[in-house]
Amino acid sequence: MTDPVLLLIDMQRGFADSAYWGRRNNPGAEEGMLALAHRWQQEGRPIVLSRHDSVQPGSPLRPGQDGNLLRPELDGIRPELLVTKKVNSAFLGDADLNAWLKERGVTELVLAGIQTNMCVETTARMAGNLGYRTTVALDATFTFDLTGPDGSVIPAERLAEVTAANLHGGGFAAVRTVGNILGTA
Repeated sequence: MTDPVLLLIDMQRGFADSAYWGRRNNPGAEEGMLALAHRWQQEGRPIVLSRHDSVQPGSPLRPGQDGNLLRPELDGIRPELLVTKKVNSAFLGDADLNAWLKERGVTELVLAGIQTNMCVETTARMAGNLGYRTTVALDATFTFDLTGPDGSVIPAERLAEVTAANLHGGGFAAVRTVGNILGTA
């Protein structure tokens, strides 16, 4: 059995653009993401980063823009793999994440990153479907308010709560805190 892989999803500068994204939840999420990354690196465990290369006009995550770059806090983190993707799931990127994990005998993933109800949830669902024992560090994720089909705004906190229920109740992933994962809670 190998160490669980930490998959940090889309920690990009463009998510700081509140004019584009709107109101977010969980202002301490980055602290949790970095705590996981630093512990994994300190212990020599494998880290994978993903980056969303948006194809949407006007998105701050489009390649060639500063917003597409990974956050500077990750400069000291040495990932074993960088997955670039144009869709929500890190399993559908330019590197074949599933093949990379299988080649290394990885059976367990810990996920954190941005956005809770988009790329984190989609990646966690696929990981669960592919048979990985998956944990989502919910307090090391964040998302933004979202407008529903009827025009009502769903608060980011509610979206995160529903994501936790979807993943847990659907059997896709265990939903835990950074403190639980690191043994500091």
